[in-house]
Amino acid sequence: MATNSRDHSSGSSKYKPRQERFSVQQTLELLGLIDGDNSDLEDLSDNDDPILDVNYQPPPQEQSSSEDEDDSSDDEDPIPQPTEHSRGRKRLRGANNGSGSGSGTGSSRTPRRRRQTQQIEADRSDDYSEEPTPGPSTQGQPNKGRGLRWRATPLTPDLAQFVHEDDTELDRNGWTPLDYFEQYIDRDLMKMISDCSNAMSLSRSGDPLNTSVDEVYHFFGACILMSCIRYPTIRMYWSKALRITAITDKFTRNRFFRLRGSIKVLIDDDVPEDLRKRDKFWKVRPFLDRILQGCKSQNRPESIDEQMIPFTGACPCRQYLPMKPNPVGIKNFVCATADGIVLDFDLYQGKGALLEQVEEEEVGLGLGGLVLARLCQTLHRGTKVYCDRFFTSIRCVEQMMKKEMYITGTIMKNRLAGAKEKLASDKTMKNTGRGTSSELSTEDGKLCVVKWYDNKPVLMMSVVHGTEPEDTCQRWDKKLKEYVTVSRPSIVREYNLKMGGVDLIDRMISYYRMSARTKKWTMRMLMHFTDLALANSWLLYRKDLAICAAPKKSIMQFLEFRTEMAMTLLAQHHGQGSDADLSKQSEEEDNSNQGKKRSVTAVPHVSVRRRANAHLPEMISLKNAARCRVAGCTGRTRVRCVTCKVFLCLQGDRNCYTAFHT
Repeated sequence: MATNSRDHSSGSSKYKPRQERFSVQQTLELLGLIDGDNSDLEDLSDNDDPILDVNYQPPPQEQSSSEDEDDSSDDEDPIPQPTEHSRGRKRLRGANNGSGSGSGTGSSRTPRRRRQTQQIEADRSDDYSEEPTPGPSTQGQPNKGRGLRWRATPLTPDLAQFVHEDDTELDRNGWTPLDYFEQYIDRDLMKMISDCSNAMSLSRSGDPLNTSVDEVYHFFGACILMSCIRYPTIRMYWSKALRITAITDKFTRNRFFRLRGSIKVLIDDDVPEDLRKRDKFWKVRPFLDRILQGCKSQNRPESIDEQMIPFTGACPCRQYLPMKPNPVGIKNFVCATADGIVLDFDLYQGKGALLEQVEEEEVGLGLGGLVLARLCQTLHRGTKVYCDRFFTSIRCVEQMMKKEMYITGTIMKNRLAGAKEKLASDKTMKNTGRGTSSELSTEDGKLCVVKWYDNKPVLMMSVVHGTEPEDTCQRWDKKLKEYVTVSRPSIVREYNLKMGGVDLIDRMISYYRMSARTKKWTMRMLMHFTDLALANSWLLYRKDLAICAAPKKSIMQFLEFRTEMAMTLLAQHHGQGSDADLSKQSEEEDNSNQGKKRSVTAVPHVSVRRRANAHLPEMISLKNAARCRVAGCTGRTRVRCVTCKVFLCLQGDRNCYTAFHT
């Protein structure tokens, strides 16, 4: 009893402060008296279920229902927020549990009220679930397509006819590597580089550079040859043990380094200030425009992706992409064919630069959509474009469809809106097995989403391809340790066939990149786009010979093509005194070698041999006749070409002199 009395006394002291507080029911009664309306007080007092939410409001009557509907119609989001009451109840339950007040009957009847409220909320949510509304944007994509209705029906594409261009392969019949290369870098560009380099060197240092068009050709030829024959340092190309005469005969080491630091493609003082602010790459813009002109002259089927120009020094717009092989550098968005031939490109300078190049209705597409809109400006009507998930969104695909450009690509799941819930779940597809696919299309059947499960789920969107017709492909199974046959939708097959163009050109450039160390980003840009021009030229050369059914052995590999181009550029002589200088240099060499064993003169490049001027024969008084240098001829002669300095037969029955120069 003593214990009970102590418990009672302690309990009474414990609950004394709480008797001074008003309960929720008393508070509502007082509020009703203040308002002067006591009609509901009896109901509240007789109600068996205590109301635990201070924010609770009675259900709207018939008179106020119309007002609520008017208010909800003016709101931007017509879907009601059914969780507001539940959040309030959770807060008060925590407060009541902490205070210890509340009767046992009240706590036992609270779940019943909660279930009734949840049922009402569920009924309200069902009323609004039929009409989805647009939600907030993610990843810079303003519209995720929440207004579209998706159905499990096949795609019915409505495509405009593609305008084919006339094939120009026959027009390039008999082209040399130099002819392919001059689509991108021609003599006019070399002359502009020579003039601007001389002017800038004289204005900045007062020391004239005195370079010529031929020397600029030689400089680029030497850089290409250095990328084919790699040494750890550039100085080793002039060393006695490892020197390469094709380079060292054209200029000294110091002259090469001076040219490398003085190459300019424009005069800086001629560029207005507003253009400098608007274009971050204005220092190399004429060179880029000439390369772009050559790219745009090609046929137009394509894929779109991004590439990195590796450079870790200071530059106007350097990016970091950790998933790239060269993560630090300048980002370049590229449009290329499935064969890897670059058709268009745009250097990334920020979103503002892209906004200036697109139309007004394309401004809200996000960064990926803006790039897609910019690179599609040069494409023809009815073109099918393939891109990855960075560029793909529902709004972008619809916008391009209005321009009769048809997009196919992977897509992020957070850009699918209502279609994501209607597709088969990852767990279901995993249990079904590899090769499972699910397809949804819009009501008009012009846009479809396909989910395919291989090692993991892949989401794709297209206005051209759907699931049918399916085929099979071979995939490696880790558990079985063997290849298994997996079903593959049509959209996956077409995407894999058409999407590798940009990756192919990146791989070709990386094989023999002109990667000499430099602190100047302008030189890095010139070298990269020269590599791009060489890779484009070789891919086009290989394609033309394949169309003409040429033997594979007669098609030069990329390394051989680059070496041939390097020797051609190193042999370029367009000046008026070039041939005379060459003859004079050869005579000096002959005089210096008198009394010694006669050295074998290298056969000059075909571009030098086939020039029409200054190839005159001369008779050399030799004790023993020299062997003719024409391939396959075993005769001996004392006739030599004045320019080429090679001995050639010049007889009535054997005219090797004419055959060598034609």
